[in-house]
Amino acid sequence: MTSRIFHVESEDEFSRAFPVIVQLRPRLDLAMFRDQVRKQMTQGYRLVALEEAGEIRALGGYRLLDYLWVGRAMYVDDLITDERVRSHGHGEQLFGWLRDLATAEGCLQLHLDSGLHRARAHRFYFRQGMIIDDFHFVLPLG
Repeated sequence: MTSRIFHVESEDEFSRAFPVIVQLRPRLDLAMFRDQVRKQMTQGYRLVALEEAGEIRALGGYRLLDYLWVGRAMYVDDLITDERVRSHGHGEQLFGWLRDLATAEGCLQLHLDSGLHRARAHRFYFRQGMIIDDFHFVLPLG
């Protein structure tokens, strides 16, 4: 079955993407999701969807950034495959698209953080050739 990958921008696309993103970010409602993505887009964030048979199967949110410590890099904020169709290659296809975009944009590395409890996601990232390189520290402020 053929699929396509596109940037989520229209109201219809946000509505169609919401049932997938809420699996990763359950605190969101549709309006919060749309408003937050639009806000983040002013800061360089882009959200892409993989669609197959008219259904959004996977989403990836990313930023292209420049750092002193690594140079140009892609940071993936969000990466999720619809739980109903996991292990069908959608995540791998979307990850490959993101990797290819990062390479085409001159990025030297692709980064993402993943919650400690997401063991299945970690196995996926290892299969994609990713390594654990850093600790990510957080200081709650509120």
